[in-house]
Amino acid sequence: MSRWLIASGLLLLLLGLAWPWLTKLGLGSLPGDIQLERKGFRFYFPLTSSVIVSLLISFVVWLFRR
Repeated sequence: MSRWLIASGLLLLLLGLAWPWLTKLGLGSLPGDIQLERKGFRFYFPLTSSVIVSLLISFVVWLFRR
C-alpha cells in the first residue's frame, strides 16, 4: 500500500510539473470535451481528456504491477 501511495504521489508531482507542456499539446480542449457557455454561466467537462488521462494512469499502474 505504501509503495502505491508513493508512486501515486510521484505521478501527481510529475503531472504538476509537466502541466505547462501538457496544455501546449491541447490536453483539455480535445474533441469530445463538453463546453457550455451562456450568459452568466460557463460549464466545462473534459470528457475526452479524462478518458486519456485515465488510460495513461491505468497503463502506469499496470507497469508497476508487472
